[in-house]
Amino acid sequence: MQRIGQQYHWENQGYGSFDDFLGALNSRKRKAIRKERREALDGGLDIRTLTGAEITRKHWDAFFRFYMSTSDRKWGSAYLTRRFFDLLGERLGDRVVLVMAEYHGEPVAGALNLRGTDTLYGRNWGAVGDFKFLHFEACYYRAIDYAIEHGLARVEAGAQGTHKIQRGYLPSEDLQRALDPRRKFRPGGREFPRARAAFGPRADVRAGRIVAVPPRQRVRFLGPRQGRAA
Repeated sequence: MQRIGQQYHWENQGYGSFDDFLGALNSRKRKAIRKERREALDGGLDIRTLTGAEITRKHWDAFFRFYMSTSDRKWGSAYLTRRFFDLLGERLGDRVVLVMAEYHGEPVAGALNLRGTDTLYGRNWGAVGDFKFLHFEACYYRAIDYAIEHGLARVEAGAQGTHKIQRGYLPSEDLQRALDPRRKFRPGGREFPRARAAFGPRADVRAGRIVAVPPRQRVRFLGPRQGRAA
């Protein structure tokens, strides 16, 4: 089953630094972002961007606490286990970009990203305290810093949150496919009316195929949990 969703992406226009990116914004946005970055570091916060062997078991222990805290407060169900993060580090460590924040030496928040060929994908965020503008700094601005430094074309910050527009992330169409492994699905069969009812009239435009996806359009394959949630 397919649908057209919306995500928020930051596009690298050949920036050489974060200041180059800010220079492309209007004065109001530029001042607001500088203020948020400055105030996020006030009061003893230390933020580091880690990848590969820099990420140790203690970092995963801390991030799992953040993940569970966020799940308990917002989502109500944690579907990732502590073992998952160990395996992620072991098998995809060079693709993991983990932003960790400490307050007087104690881990308090983290943002998990995965690096693709030309894109940084924001995946999870969690915190065990309330720190002004820390979410924006760890999830959005540090991701932009990393993308510029490593020559990546974009940062995909996921769905939800028009507040991302004020921070340089613009809406982008997102073609999503949801697979339910419990039953066979044939777009022309009896299941298709349900798909159309769930995903709207555009569902039948691309039913059963992905042939000519526009260059800027992203394709996501969603499992049953994500498909239902979407």
